[in-house]
Amino acid sequence: MLDPAVVITRPRAQAEALAQAVAGLGRRAVVLPLLEIAPLDDTARLRAALAALPSYALVAFVSPNAVDAAFAHLPGWPSGVPIGIVGEGSRAALARHGVTSDATTIHCPPDPACSDSEHLLASLDLAALAGRRVLIVRGESGRELMAETLRAAGALVETVAAYKRSVPQLDGELAGQLSTLLAQPNDWIITSSEALRGLAGLVEQLGASARLQDQHLIVPHARIAETARALGCSRITLTGSGDARLLAALQLEK
Repeated sequence: MLDPAVVITRPRAQAEALAQAVAGLGRRAVVLPLLEIAPLDDTARLRAALAALPSYALVAFVSPNAVDAAFAHLPGWPSGVPIGIVGEGSRAALARHGVTSDATTIHCPPDPACSDSEHLLASLDLAALAGRRVLIVRGESGRELMAETLRAAGALVETVAAYKRSVPQLDGELAGQLSTLLAQPNDWIITSSEALRGLAGLVEQLGASARLQDQHLIVPHARIAETARALGCSRITLTGSGDARLLAALQLEK
């Protein structure tokens, strides 16, 4: 039997740095992307929204993917335009593009254990956004809570897709990889409820749902933990937002 692996289920572009950090802990990292992120077929609406950034009182990015996809069309961030993010992963993505809180107001939930739209909204002065334009940058679909709450507060909210995502198809290669990983206990880093549901669907096709329930899941957010419990998983470690907390949880497992 192989040593237990740390299975990193992020999209590949975001998984490599974490895989290197996991290897630095002396653990075997396996990159298994459960969401495929792709550019939009038509970026005209996204580019139009980004061209109007100075007109927004707030631009909210729902994920690191949203940050990266938007900055593929941006030379930089306009001065004086505040940003909203839901977790430390998005803060790190902004930093990779040269945007930090030194020069830009970045609103983020103050508690890394509560990295979600609800806590971002709680950190904002919603009354100050009444009658002002707010842009939400996200995938082709997503939760409507942020947009609905901001609209209820009187903000003029627009949402724009920056990328598309999909669960990979269960081909022979993926089926073999999953079967091998499920044959023994491993540590799975799951940073998206959508990715976890996709994994459950793939595993169900293999007829191995019970094996997934035996795996140890490391998740950064309570909503993902709730999804895991609903799928029958019980070995769950909730860490809070950010790679440092995910890595700390792995060290505690030693």
